[in-house]
Amino acid sequence: MSNYLINGGKKLKGTVATNSAKNSAVAILAAMPMIPGRTTLVDVPIIEEVKRMLEILASIGLKIKWIGKHELEIVNDGKISLKDLNHESFARTRAALLFMGSLSPLFNRFNLPKGSGCKLGKRTVTPYKLAMEQMGFSIKDNGRQYEIVKIKPRDSSVTMHEAGDTATENTIFAAILGNKKTEIYFASSNYMVQDLCRFLSAAGAKISGLGTHKLVIAGVKKLSPVKNYPIMPDPVESMAFISIAITTKSRIKITRCPIDFLRLELEKLRVMGQKLKISKIYKSENGYFDLVDIEVIPSRLKALPDKIHPLPYPGLNIDNLPLFVPILTQAEGKTLVHDWIYENRAIYYTELNKLGADVALYDPHRVSVTGPTELKPAEIISPPALRPSINLLIAMLAARGRSILRNSYSIDRGYEDIVGRLNKLGADIKRIE
Repeated sequence: MSNYLINGGKKLKGTVATNSAKNSAVAILAAMPMIPGRTTLVDVPIIEEVKRMLEILASIGLKIKWIGKHELEIVNDGKISLKDLNHESFARTRAALLFMGSLSPLFNRFNLPKGSGCKLGKRTVTPYKLAMEQMGFSIKDNGRQYEIVKIKPRDSSVTMHEAGDTATENTIFAAILGNKKTEIYFASSNYMVQDLCRFLSAAGAKISGLGTHKLVIAGVKKLSPVKNYPIMPDPVESMAFISIAITTKSRIKITRCPIDFLRLELEKLRVMGQKLKISKIYKSENGYFDLVDIEVIPSRLKALPDKIHPLPYPGLNIDNLPLFVPILTQAEGKTLVHDWIYENRAIYYTELNKLGADVALYDPHRVSVTGPTELKPAEIISPPALRPSINLLIAMLAARGRSILRNSYSIDRGYEDIVGRLNKLGADIKRIE
């Protein structure tokens, strides 16, 4: 576990490119057991979450090879076995639950351990379970693992218990193969779901309704290898760099921003008084997503007139909500932040008080942030959650003086070479033991 030493209070400047999406990458990797042959992926982020997924794939018999810095080759010879499944890697990422769906066409009965990931209170698997049961599977929880049994897959009309991203992806996996038709209502249409569907379509899946809350899937007998599929840029990483620029009062240009998944966030910032220069739209490398470059111009901010809260897409992104908290510490007035999705994430926002912020906790889901405040350096242990941890790094970049952020694994799960990229913008960060 490494730590960050941050000499904060520096104005940053320059241009930074948005890396590929963590949540797209892990979902596409989870599909690999279903796709025989040799598949190559381009623009794969080199992050801890991806490494855990690759360790799981290797442990069940797939051959993994990096053929370029961000280019990945996965070979599936059809000899998949769960006998040597890497339980340690499985337990370190919640995305591993996606194998519940992607392995379901391959085995009549199998067991999977429970995944983990960010510690954000109770995180239900009920939507996974209820959807697959409607499709002809049995899912049992014996306390330590899940038992998945194929009873009688059938044509199904599934209404998602929640419009969750991974729950929708898992349901898609369970529907792709076989002679059946599946309608999925109240499906997530978030960026990673769309990217996964584009990839699966390239492999021969028949999916209609992309970008809507109703997906129709006609099962196919088999999928084919995909050559050189580029993973889309990450709108949450774009938002992280926007938050860094605003909180540190710096002028930074962020390129490759998926605009359709940032529009509401940018509107909130406009209402707060933030000046942004947005380029003309251009297409992502895979040709499916609209991108822009966003230049953040230092501005005087005022608090939002109403509370801020997340919603399933096209609402404000659930993972972008935390990134507003550092920004709100520099806005004049008080803002209510309602993080209703997770039980404990709002509690982590109060860690910013150790850096001089004024964050008041009302309950496990709501805080108010009063600003502007002068952020001050401190030594803090990262919470076991990605977005609250990057919040602390953002505030430390803005706090004049020497801060230490201990246990950076939570950040390394989702951000590739964040230290090097920030230092190129003028930050002063070192990894220390």
